[in-house]
Amino acid sequence: METASDAAKLISSDVDDLIGYQLRLAQIASYRTFEGSLDRYGIAPRYLGLLAIIGSHPKQPQSRLAEAISLSRSTLVAIIDRLEQDGLVRRGGSPGDRRVKVVELTPDGQRVVQELIARSKRHEEQLAKGMSQEERSTLVRLLRTMCSNLETIR
Repeated sequence: METASDAAKLISSDVDDLIGYQLRLAQIASYRTFEGSLDRYGIAPRYLGLLAIIGSHPKQPQSRLAEAISLSRSTLVAIIDRLEQDGLVRRGGSPGDRRVKVVELTPDGQRVVQELIARSKRHEEQLAKGMSQEERSTLVRLLRTMCSNLETIR
């Protein structure tokens, strides 16, 4: 039976030291672990950021939410449809423009977001285990720098 260390031997030294490659491996491992902790909610980790934004900034237009998380409006609408079917969000008309749909959490959505954020914080502790606060802050700063660098080439 092949083990993870056997599979690791297949990695080419040409890519092993690449930042992007290591970022992707870390992202995959982090996502899988966090996803497993959300099984009982039936929610993918990718929805947590959107739900947190809706919770902290209720009644935002769908178009603004799409912008905030870098999704097309049509993709966001499909996600909001699903979250609405699950009873986590509700849509309504904007008081200033009834054609504009705004989104807010339902009471169930508020409860679920609080639970997911608590789980996310526990996951974050595991992710940063063995790092000092200074190392963690440096890592976050460097990741933000990389994102900023990539924004300039879009």
